[in-house]
Amino acid sequence: MGAGKSTIGRLLAKELRLPFKDSDKEIEQRCGANIPWIFDVEGEPGFRERERSMLAELCELNGVVLATGGGAVLRDDNRAVLKAGGDVVYLFTSVAQQLNRTARDRNRPLLRTSDPGKVLRELMAVRDPLYREIADIVIETDQRPPRMVVQEILERLQALRPD
Repeated sequence: MGAGKSTIGRLLAKELRLPFKDSDKEIEQRCGANIPWIFDVEGEPGFRERERSMLAELCELNGVVLATGGGAVLRDDNRAVLKAGGDVVYLFTSVAQQLNRTARDRNRPLLRTSDPGKVLRELMAVRDPLYREIADIVIETDQRPPRMVVQEILERLQALRPD
């Protein structure tokens, strides 16, 4: 959460001349409702099921850059479909940076709490090892402009798949 997946994903897609898909935005478009509303009405389990279905569909596409929601890695089947779908880039961001980047964002249902820092630390403890488990590339994004992160991703992808 707050790692820059959407911003960096859009820039990366542009550099690679590929379409960009954001699983959360795709869910919102399909449902006609935003993520907080889905969480309010269906709870996190309902949202996670929608997310599972959307990821399975998006990972079948060829030649796209996909940004997932931060909790997409929580389900075994999501991790499997992401890993099988292509190269996985994990944008690692410290909790301090996440707090800074999400402080004014009201579209984060899991952070609607009196102590978002505690929530982010708990989420990091669970999610970080799962992301590392499936990542082909891990990139630290703290204090780095998105274009610099994109350049590093391009270099690391090239090293994975030299022509």
